Amino acid sequence: MKSPSALRSGALAKLVGISTDTLRLYERKGLLRSPMRTDNGYRCYSPDCVARVRLIRAALSIGFTLDDLAKILKIRDAGGAPCHKVRDLAISKLAGLEQHIRQLALLRDQLRNVLKSWDRLLEETPQPQPAGLLEMLAAAPAKARILPAHLYAAVTRETRR
Repeated sequence: MKSPSALRSGALAKLVGISTDTLRLYERKGLLRSPMRTDNGYRCYSPDCVARVRLIRAALSIGFTLDDLAKILKIRDAGGAPCHKVRDLAISKLAGLEQHIRQLALLRDQLRNVLKSWDRLLEETPQPQPAGLLEMLAAAPAKARILPAHLYAAVTRETRR
């Protein structure tokens, strides 16, 4: 049964700027309560779901995960006040972010040094002879690669956008 102020999945999704698939994911993860259903099976969300989804999106935007939020919102929905837990998680997210920033700064410095070496090598290599730039990288010791592979991939993805 549908109340007059209930929102269908598509309307809620459009209102908050996400897909209906994302709404269903939030429901599966326990971030949103299972909505009422119309007689023909359509999901109908209460108007307070707008604020809930906006809260979820805001928390995701600063680094919280869906699993983090599921735990927090479960406590909150049971009448608890997870404020200290939220703050502790945010501190942990900040520490991780600062570590990534340090690693990225090291990668930047390493790349600058590589470019300087390559520039010297290119100046010394007659055209059209290959300079072997990538081979030079491969010959470097593995410890010279200072970032985990997933961060190199993230940097590469970011530059393609």
